[in-house]
Amino acid sequence: MNLHKLIFTENACYKAGRKITVKGIMVHSTGANNPWLKRYVGPDDGLLGKNQYNNHWNTHHPGGREVCVHGFIGKLADGTIATYQTLPWDHRGWHAGGSANNTHIGFEICEDGLADATYFSKVYKEAVELCVYLCKLYGLTEQNIICHSEGYRKGVASNHGDVMHWFPKHGKSMDTFRADVKLLLNAPVEKEEPKTEQKEETTEYPAKLTAGYYRVRKEWKDSKSQIGAYRVLANAKAAADKNPGTFVFSNDGVAIYPTQEKKEEIFRIHTVVKGDTLWDIAAKYLGNGARYPEIKTLNELKSNTIYSGWKLKIPN
Repeated sequence: MNLHKLIFTENACYKAGRKITVKGIMVHSTGANNPWLKRYVGPDDGLLGKNQYNNHWNTHHPGGREVCVHGFIGKLADGTIATYQTLPWDHRGWHAGGSANNTHIGFEICEDGLADATYFSKVYKEAVELCVYLCKLYGLTEQNIICHSEGYRKGVASNHGDVMHWFPKHGKSMDTFRADVKLLLNAPVEKEEPKTEQKEETTEYPAKLTAGYYRVRKEWKDSKSQIGAYRVLANAKAAADKNPGTFVFSNDGVAIYPTQEKKEEIFRIHTVVKGDTLWDIAAKYLGNGARYPEIKTLNELKSNTIYSGWKLKIPN
């Protein structure tokens, strides 16, 4: 799973601030031929790409509607498949049109023309992995997963057909989806073999340590602090760098990044608020606004654009 996080803080649903006790997961699909995440998730974080119409869902009422889900699955600007968390998982979403809003995490899979088997296979796999992640996080099983159309038949959601207008075109159903979730949930976790000889320490980690996901958390035992779970180590490292105080853990709970040397680095942290500019932040902390490129370099920013809620490291 390629999990990222961009919370819809401008959506009225997020601002309502209601929480739920998670009892299930509801799978949705968008119902539009547009597989690009930038259509729904924004503003651009450097991976999504720019939405020229600015009609993403991180607005008060997207398209004049009261809608908001916990996540989206679709294409990044470079064409790779990713998941974006858009609400805290235990936040009450506006996705079901019924009482499932009070109990279920809801996520959308971005539809294409419904005929591309390669795209479907990739987003289907990503959706399975997301459900496995959420099941482990909240103590659920595959039996706690339904789609929107099943929710309607159960009387807990509005009358929508997703995802059963799409899955059968590629030989899948919600029964096969649940079976695939179950299979992955029950898959054995491969652990590192005991070492039989003392070897010199290196910055490389044994291949078996990389099995499964790299999880970015503050502490291994604190699952609620988790930022995301990643198949690619580089993506996990990038997430840890953007969230000071978090670390990358291997599948068996070993903190593998940052290194001890980097852990000892201490930075001041500035949380961006509306109206902030890099020049103003540099002037406040460094005594000279012209030093803002130092902040850009430290935070690996590609432009001078910053967004409310970002946590920036400030050079000492």
